[in-house]
Amino acid sequence: MSDDLIFLFDVDNTLLDNDEVQADLRDYLAREHGPVCRDRYWELFEQLREELGYADYLGALERFRVEEMHDPRVLRMANWLIEYPFASRLYPGALEVLRHVQQWGRAVILSDGDAVFQPRKVQRAGLWDAVADRVLIYIHKEQELDDVERRFPARHYVMIDDKLRILDSLKRQWGERVTTVFPRQGHYATDPDILARYPHGEREVEQIGELLTWRLEDFGVPR
Repeated sequence: MSDDLIFLFDVDNTLLDNDEVQADLRDYLAREHGPVCRDRYWELFEQLREELGYADYLGALERFRVEEMHDPRVLRMANWLIEYPFASRLYPGALEVLRHVQQWGRAVILSDGDAVFQPRKVQRAGLWDAVADRVLIYIHKEQELDDVERRFPARHYVMIDDKLRILDSLKRQWGERVTTVFPRQGHYATDPDILARYPHGEREVEQIGELLTWRLEDFGVPR
């Protein structure tokens, strides 16, 4: 059965302040391993992101462990990541926004990431329950719209994402079937090169919590 309306929500820097999560990880690494090892982990992290096309924190840890095989402190880093209190890094109003939009349509998490850490993040943040198990995590979500439509067919979609590249791709593929909403949060949303390269979303907010004041017509959903 098709829905009239589906709200698609990104996670990192849209519902959850991932920049702060990374800052906490940097502090943890510096404190436990020192600045040299901290910087080396992030070098490996960026190398792996280039190879895979998504952030793989645990994969980077595996590579870091190979180089620090005889340091037992490395083993504690996985526990730190898995047990991180992600709910404390939700943007103000994030869960309330998910409830707010569901008076008009179903809310779905549409994210990128690995198959272990990203689902754990979504679950620990309370987002999985907030959308009643409607969670999709791909490697490149903008390449998986056929699967999104198959799983959640709808007359119209609203995509809320801090990455203009993603919003632009969805708009090019779905055209008038999607309304794009751009929360100006996180480093991608304020990068001048990105802002110059891609058109902005059809709708914008400074913070995700502002959507609590929006009515259905503010989302630009056709009647």
